[in-house]
Amino acid sequence: MTTIVTLLSMLLNVLWFAIFARAIVSWFPVDQNGPVVRALDAITEPVLEPLRRVVPRVGLFDITPMVAIILIIIIQQMLVSSLR
Repeated sequence: MTTIVTLLSMLLNVLWFAIFARAIVSWFPVDQNGPVVRALDAITEPVLEPLRRVVPRVGLFDITPMVAIILIIIIQQMLVSSLR
């Protein structure tokens, strides 16, 4: 059981990092068709797209990545607490 929780936690960490990296990259004028940007989109879009339907934009800002990271942290905490 602990191996599964550890693996899930590691995958959630990768997703957290990818969402954070995508948010940072969006601030800079980079080639949106580059391999790194496409990889980040492929990893994060299945999580962010459903959230965009629920989370409203705040002015010009898309706060979906922040909401996704908060949800990932909550899920990780629930996984860790399930081991105790």
